Amino acid sequence: MHIAVAGNIGSGKTTLTDLLSAHYNWEAQYEDVDENPYLNDFYEDMKRWSFNLQVYFLNSRFKQVIDIRNSGKTIIQDRTIYEDAHIFAPNLHAMGLMATRDYENYFRLFKLMSTLIDAPDLLIYLRATVPTLVNQIQKRGREYENTIRIDYLTRLNERYEAWISSYKLGKLLIINVNELDFKERRNDLSNIIERVDAELHGLF
Repeated sequence: MHIAVAGNIGSGKTTLTDLLSAHYNWEAQYEDVDENPYLNDFYEDMKRWSFNLQVYFLNSRFKQVIDIRNSGKTIIQDRTIYEDAHIFAPNLHAMGLMATRDYENYFRLFKLMSTLIDAPDLLIYLRATVPTLVNQIQKRGREYENTIRIDYLTRLNERYEAWISSYKLGKLLIINVNELDFKERRNDLSNIIERVDAELHGLF
């Protein structure tokens, strides 16, 4: 079974992936951030490195999905291949940070890859306002995220909401994280687990 956690930068995807993985004894797969050779350069010069970064993520997540389906295990994935294609790449193109020919090339590649993979059995979307995202980003203190702009997060949030409103590929659980602290407050995590259990019950 394939569970995926989706959400904007700073929404708590990795933290929730950790916690659900531990609770259910699922194997976790994470975003390839630390090993990504383009990320620092991208945040310094988005226009120069946007295409390189998105192709790197596309390739990385395509391999993840193939490996998940071939593993025979229940795996929870931090971020999906669909977010790259429906949110990050088109946002960069719309902001003038990715050339049209690069974006069209990228999206053709995604469309081909998407015919070869299955969607997650359950998608968990973490909904957060921009102030919540900014607060979380500042708390974790990743150096390469210091230059992320408010307007960039805002545009991403708008695209996330548009994508989620039309998501029909499988089961979807939306969690509003603005008032939650599932890392520190046990009740918050318990409530999320109850909701996940309710969604998963229909999968068997």
